[in-house]
Amino acid sequence: MFKRDFTEEQGMFRHAYRKFLHQEIQPHMEQWREQGIVDREAFLKAGANGFLCTWADEAFGGLGDPDFRFEQIMIEETQYALCADWYSTLHSRLVAPYLKRFGTPEQQQRFLPKCVSGDTILAVAMTEADAGSDLAGMRSTAIDQGDHYLLNGSKTYISNGINADLVIVAAKTDPLNNPRAVSLFLVERGMAGFERGANLKKMGKKGQDTAELFFADVKIPKENLLGVEGKGLSQLMEALAEERLISAVEALAAAQKAFDITVEFTQQRKLFQKQLCDFQNTQFQLADLRAQLDMQQVFIDQCVKAVNADQLTAVDAAKAKYLTTELLCKVVDEGVQLHGGAGYMDEYPISRMYTDARVTRIYAGTSEIMKLLISRDIYSGDYCPFIDRDL
Repeated sequence: MFKRDFTEEQGMFRHAYRKFLHQEIQPHMEQWREQGIVDREAFLKAGANGFLCTWADEAFGGLGDPDFRFEQIMIEETQYALCADWYSTLHSRLVAPYLKRFGTPEQQQRFLPKCVSGDTILAVAMTEADAGSDLAGMRSTAIDQGDHYLLNGSKTYISNGINADLVIVAAKTDPLNNPRAVSLFLVERGMAGFERGANLKKMGKKGQDTAELFFADVKIPKENLLGVEGKGLSQLMEALAEERLISAVEALAAAQKAFDITVEFTQQRKLFQKQLCDFQNTQFQLADLRAQLDMQQVFIDQCVKAVNADQLTAVDAAKAKYLTTELLCKVVDEGVQLHGGAGYMDEYPISRMYTDARVTRIYAGTSEIMKLLISRDIYSGDYCPFIDRDL
């Protein structure tokens, strides 16, 4: 495997974050899975140690360094530590950047310092029962009432849905005349008419709270409009490439961990008076996965370079998200198979990783949507044959 491109400072950051995980997060994971939610204290401790919103300006309490590799390190270490339910990246790199991209100076000053410290936990609410990948099909509305908007509707499968203090909600602002006029709103905990459903029970990632959100005549002050009215879809699209890269980094890191767990098990497990790793079938299956993992790591690291240079395309992000999530599901499936009956037992990490992995091919755009985006690029007028790409 080629040497990866991290700075000395980022190496120190990795060691510090690894220590934080083992001291403050990993010991509580079992309890959080049982209760179905991560304690808010985890966000406060992460904020106090400088592990939330590292990109935020120092004036807001952040490190002031937008380099995506800091988040990549935290995603990788979180997966390696088997702490996938601690999904701080959702808060730090998926939701908070909306405030940076589209927030007014007043909104940034009001919200970002508490996001960096962990006092304010974030969520984004796009998905509805009949509008998952098809965001334009959402039914939630926010109608201009002069000095405020009146928000009505509901959202489902919202990560951080219980913990969130501030939710970025997408809703239609001109449903009769322009159904594609979607806007984003900052909805705060405690606003009258804003209610949460139960913490939903899931196949995997059981410690990550996921809920339905309900909005009944919620008065949204005009100053809580995020960005330009009616431009919400384009604002969401602007963030999707990085969101899909985050999903890809997460999936590949989980796949790397699942592979290592499986290799260790095959070295310990004996079958017919031989170690499982001595069988050619085991060796060939793992060799195939090892080659795919290494090849995809190179592509992901190139995508990270591209996002740092503001050059990551939607199509390349779709390729990354599609291939890594499909590979993750392949790795955990083979891992369970090589574990045999033990792989079906919850006490073995590979069992939990198997159930955690399945959703990765759904959220941030399904595998089918990723293939659709890639195929559209192939048949677009801008498509360039491989042999001509360097000319």
